[in-house]
Amino acid sequence: MKKITKSYEDYLETIFVLDTKNIKVQSVEIARILNVSKPAVHKAMDELIELGYVTKEKYSDIKLTESGREIAIKVYEKHIEIRNFLLKLGVDEKTAEHDCCLIEHVISEITLEKIKEFNNK
Repeated sequence: MKKITKSYEDYLETIFVLDTKNIKVQSVEIARILNVSKPAVHKAMDELIELGYVTKEKYSDIKLTESGREIAIKVYEKHIEIRNFLLKLGVDEKTAEHDCCLIEHVISEITLEKIKEFNNK
C-alpha cells in the first residue's frame, strides 16, 4: 500500500474539516483552501479513491471512508493540539496556524503527548 504523504494528509484533513462544518465537499472548495489547482485536487482524489480513503460519485460530494476519516481525525487532532500549544507560547495566530500545518506531519507521538500534557495544565 502507498505511504500516506503530507499532501494526502492535508487533503484528508481538509475534507474532514469541510464536512464537520457542513460545507459541500467539492474539488473547487478543497483547491481554494489548500491553494492548489482543481486538476491537482482531481488527481489527488483519484489516488485517494484508489487507496480507499475517499469516495466520490460523478457530480457528487467527496466523502471520507472509515479509514480515511480515521487518518483525518488523527491529523486534525494533532493540528489543534500543536496550534493551541503555539498560541500558549505567545505565537501570533497566523504564524501558529502556518507552523502547526508543517509540524503536524513530522512530530513524534512522544512529543505530541508532552504537548497535550502541557496544554491540559
